[in-house]
Amino acid sequence: MSAMTTTPERTDPPLIADERTMLDTWLDFHRDTLAFKCADLDDEQLRTASVPPSGLTLLGLVRHMAEVERGWFRNALAGEEAAPLYYTEEDPDGEFHDLDKADTAEAFATWRAEIAHARELALGRSLDDIGLGRRKNPVSLRWIYIHMIEEYARHNGHADLIRECVDGVTGD
Repeated sequence: MSAMTTTPERTDPPLIADERTMLDTWLDFHRDTLAFKCADLDDEQLRTASVPPSGLTLLGLVRHMAEVERGWFRNALAGEEAAPLYYTEEDPDGEFHDLDKADTAEAFATWRAEIAHARELALGRSLDDIGLGRRKNPVSLRWIYIHMIEEYARHNGHADLIRECVDGVTGD
């Protein structure tokens, strides 16, 4: 049994809203889309790299997005020094590796926890608030939101292909 046993609900972002509402709802839509792509699959299917020659898996994407949420909201926006969860200096793509040993329930719980923490860190902040991104370059919360939406959208495209190859399921 997988950590994603039921299909999550997704709410379409509004067609007309203020900037913050648009950014929040589009980011949540893309978070929910990744969960949707992982729904109703067992652990083996979540670990299946189905688009050769790539070794990319749905479980690897979930672990990667936990790292991305953590990096941009905890470290860049809030200035925390949260250590990586799945990668190391020796293996900078570690979230995608050794998945046969990975605990899927832990990975999904961690991803959900990082999303919840990201929401808390962004709550009440101005989109103009500045954090320090990679190489200590200043970035606004607005930029972080847009980057996160782009990151999820790109990886959700990967998830579409992986899911279709795993069990034939297609859709947005």
